[in-house]
Amino acid sequence: MLKAVIFDMDGVIIDSEPLHYKAYHKMFEDVNVEVSPELYESFTGQSTLNVCKQVCDTFNLNETPETLVSIKRKHYEYIFDNDKDFDLIDGVLDLIKDYHNNGLTLVLGSSASMPNIERIFKRFDLNPYFKAKISGADLKASKPHPEIFIKSTEASGYQAHECMVIEDSTNGIEAAKGAGIFCTGYDSKHSKNQDYSKADLVVKCFSEIPYERVKGLV
Repeated sequence: MLKAVIFDMDGVIIDSEPLHYKAYHKMFEDVNVEVSPELYESFTGQSTLNVCKQVCDTFNLNETPETLVSIKRKHYEYIFDNDKDFDLIDGVLDLIKDYHNNGLTLVLGSSASMPNIERIFKRFDLNPYFKAKISGADLKASKPHPEIFIKSTEASGYQAHECMVIEDSTNGIEAAKGAGIFCTGYDSKHSKNQDYSKADLVVKCFSEIPYERVKGLV
């Protein structure tokens, strides 16, 4: 019986990818590197620090990964504060309320930094619905390593077989399955070139997974 749902944030609760894309590419310009679309897509679902480590290694940069993180974060905060059209993904708030009202424990398991998570949760008043928030930026390993979902399961208070993860990225799905958790892949218009073959269930909109449907899936 399903007891808890672990939500990814970017690509599931919010579509911040356009904001991240702008911030990353401004940072790339600042450090004088050209990142191909293929390389950039491979970063999906990973923490900012891990991405910046790869950029430093790939381009033999003198700057530290932490410096790149700081540059990218500065750009992201400016874009976030000035983009008035930025909103939750269609249908996700109704889904969150549906699960919460039916007694499911909700946990966030995101590669985003905790300051960024808190910024999103404050802007959209999501804190009342979630028991815990886990940031991949605070962990040793990044998705596709399962650590973030192992920690999220522990935070929920339930076992892996009583949880479900909602993910939109190849790396996130692999991390969920590595943690032994039922994974719903969210294949939306915001997702680009991601592999959903390892997901237990794949949906294109949140109206496909109301509580009544998912409660008996795990």
